Amino acid sequence: MGRAGLTTERLTLAGAELADEVGFDQVTVSAVARRFDVKVASLYSHLKSSQDLKTRIALLALEELADRAADALAGRAGKGALTALADVYRDYAREHPGRYAAAQLRLDPQTAAASAGGRHAQLTRALLRGYDLSEPDQTHAVRLLGSVFHGYVSLEMGGGFSHSAPDTQETWSRVLDALDVLLRNWPAPGDTTR
Repeated sequence: MGRAGLTTERLTLAGAELADEVGFDQVTVSAVARRFDVKVASLYSHLKSSQDLKTRIALLALEELADRAADALAGRAGKGALTALADVYRDYAREHPGRYAAAQLRLDPQTAAASAGGRHAQLTRALLRGYDLSEPDQTHAVRLLGSVFHGYVSLEMGGGFSHSAPDTQETWSRVLDALDVLLRNWPAPGDTTR
């Protein structure tokens, strides 16, 4: 433990809180040092760089999201599981916009392999078992769900839906209804009859 009780974990959490307040792109080692009223140099025994700090925040966010998703999915299947998982992402993004942005950070392959990112795919695949999809359709569905969840949340947070009716909750519910129907009626390759 160093000056002001600094640890890598405490600095990462402070960086995550800062990201939620001012935006993930504004997080630097200097900004975190100001929060603790210490010199930047005193943080370099815990952090290698601002990129290291951002990577640690991303890993924290992925872990928090995976934990929430696992709790939300427990005992659920089908549309209930789909809605629970979707709501975890949307609620987390609303509560922690900076951390949510951090969770989108592109990680190097070694770090990504050791992160909670793999848990997200496993949790989504667990949800998809309720829809009886086999490979490669499961992989296509994982990608579809991730795209829809992230796309909707990003547009909503960016104000993309704020000037029109109906309200965004109604649209969110309809999007999830449509995804449920699609997953229950997944098209066969080359099926153009639908």
